[in-house]
Amino acid sequence: MTITANRTLAIAGASLVVGLIVLGLKFLAWYITGSIALYSDALESIVNVVTAVVALIAVRLAQKPADAALPYGYHKAEYFSAVIVGVMIIVAAILILREAYFGFLSPEPLEAPTQGLIISAVATVINVVWAQVLIRHGRKARSPAIEADGKHLMTDVVSTIGVLVGLGLVILTGWAVLDAILATLVALNILWSGWAVIRQSVGGLMDIAVPPDTQKTIREVIATNAEGAIEAHDIRTRQAGKMTFIDFHLVVPGAMSVDAAHAICDAIEGKLRDAVEDVQITIHVEPENKAKHAGIVVL
Repeated sequence: MTITANRTLAIAGASLVVGLIVLGLKFLAWYITGSIALYSDALESIVNVVTAVVALIAVRLAQKPADAALPYGYHKAEYFSAVIVGVMIIVAAILILREAYFGFLSPEPLEAPTQGLIISAVATVINVVWAQVLIRHGRKARSPAIEADGKHLMTDVVSTIGVLVGLGLVILTGWAVLDAILATLVALNILWSGWAVIRQSVGGLMDIAVPPDTQKTIREVIATNAEGAIEAHDIRTRQAGKMTFIDFHLVVPGAMSVDAAHAICDAIEGKLRDAVEDVQITIHVEPENKAKHAGIVVL
């Protein structure tokens, strides 16, 4: 296991600890105030803990080497985890909407609101710092589960800031029903967050192609390192977690020896591995009568 992989696993474990600490603080804030909005914020933190658990399992599983059962590896495990997280986010939003509904029917004044706001603010600061750590490392390590965890934490931060501002208005105005309104807004924000996580993860499960700039790099590398070949066509790419898969057909002169064709493939593969991290390459060599006169023309 590489240093980056070990660090990713350690961060996933630390995320669970941070999630439990924040969860405890937010439930304490709700307990001493009775605020529906703070209750909704605490429910979202339960999702954060579930997210951390699922991400930890997914990251550990995704690092397993390919085997006979899964010859392409376990990299898609992280996308499955992100889908589960998205579903959990939506469930939390539904629970919050239920509490908000009862809050509209019978709004109640807050108890010890100042103390609750201070505790919630401390939890928010912790989330801001940790979310940035997760997002940066998730992008660097190309870990969808870690990055999704960080993005969800930032959504939680935005929700909490809105709740804190709103509860400040409740204290100033005495308008108790605003507590339920805030909870509803938090739920809608959470719903949108859940949908975004699911949409992004489904793209990975559907073997989405690499970004256009990466595709351009791949084509340029093939074109400039295929000397001796005629063309490369049917270039396909897909992403699975941090892994990038590239396959294409390389047309060579019919009289070229197997050794010479293999040498061209080795040269292309070496340059592609330098240009694209964590890549698996498949090249199908064809004789010149299979040329399509399309794709990348070398000669």
